[in-house]
Amino acid sequence: MAVDGEVEAGSREGLPARRERQLLREAQRGSRPALAEIYGAHWPRAHRAAYLVVHDAAAAEDIAQDAFLAAVAALDRFDRRRPFAPWLHRIVVNRAIDWSRRESLRRDLVESEPQAPARDPEIGEDVMKALAQLPAEQRAVVVLRHLLEYTPHEIARMLELPRGTVNSRLRRALDRLGEVLEGSPSA
Repeated sequence: MAVDGEVEAGSREGLPARRERQLLREAQRGSRPALAEIYGAHWPRAHRAAYLVVHDAAAAEDIAQDAFLAAVAALDRFDRRRPFAPWLHRIVVNRAIDWSRRESLRRDLVESEPQAPARDPEIGEDVMKALAQLPAEQRAVVVLRHLLEYTPHEIARMLELPRGTVNSRLRRALDRLGEVLEGSPSA
């Protein structure tokens, strides 16, 4: 909810927009306590986004940390008038997609078995298994839309994709998820 009516639409972590802008201003000036507060407010969803795209807990931890470091390094270029979460999630998801592509190539090269799907207490095991079968680009838009609750317009801006591309990836992903879930024993 808004504090004095001032939580912006993109700030889903619960930091009031005014407080977030203040912290970002302080962080841009080198304040470690401000960075720590920003990190604490945004870490859970950044980590979860990475985890749900890559389905690997250790990789998700690395990806989310790397994304935070990249965000901090680029903080002087960040426009404080905009919400921080979409900017950070864009970095996280792009790095998670890159990791998934590299991991897929590595697995193809060594012909190993794919990893067992990751676990998320809020999502059933059958949905996690179905998500794991999607290409990383489709998995990313599903995570951003249905688990982090961004609009297709916000996702298009984050990933620098046309809105139609986001919509078609979502449609294909949801169609595939439906096919997989209908064929699963628990369906």
